[in-house]
Amino acid sequence: MIDQYSFGASALAFLIAFVAAGVFTIAFKIVYQVATPYHEKSLIREGNTAAAITLGAALLGYVLPLASALTHTVSLVEFAVWALLAGVIQIVTALVVQRLVMRDFNARIQRGEIAAATYMASISLCVGILNAACMTN
Repeated sequence: MIDQYSFGASALAFLIAFVAAGVFTIAFKIVYQVATPYHEKSLIREGNTAAAITLGAALLGYVLPLASALTHTVSLVEFAVWALLAGVIQIVTALVVQRLVMRDFNARIQRGEIAAATYMASISLCVGILNAACMTN
C-alpha cells in the first residue's frame, strides 16, 4: 500500500527539483547563446551540424553537474548556487577556448567544421564531468 502523504511530499519535491533544473538549463542555454558571437538557432535551422554539436555538448556539460548538484544538495538555494557555478564554469571554459586556444573557432563553427565542433564538445563534456565529480563531496 502506498503512503499517500509520503508519496505526495516526494512527488512535490520531484516537481520542484525538475522544474528548477529545467529553468536553470533554459537560462544557461540563453546565456551561452548570448556569449557566442554566432547565432546557434539560425545555424542549426540551416543544417549546421557543427553548431548543433557545440550547443548540445555545452548543454550536456552543464546538465551533468546539475544532476550531481540535485543529488548532493539539501536545499533549493544550495542547488541554485551550484547551478550558477556550473554555468559560469562551462561558459568561461568555452570563452577561453574560443579566444585563446582556437582563435578562429567561431568562423569554423559558422562554416560547419565538425572537427572544431568535436573538439569543443569534448572539452565541454570533460569540464562537465569533472565539475560533477567535484560536487560529490
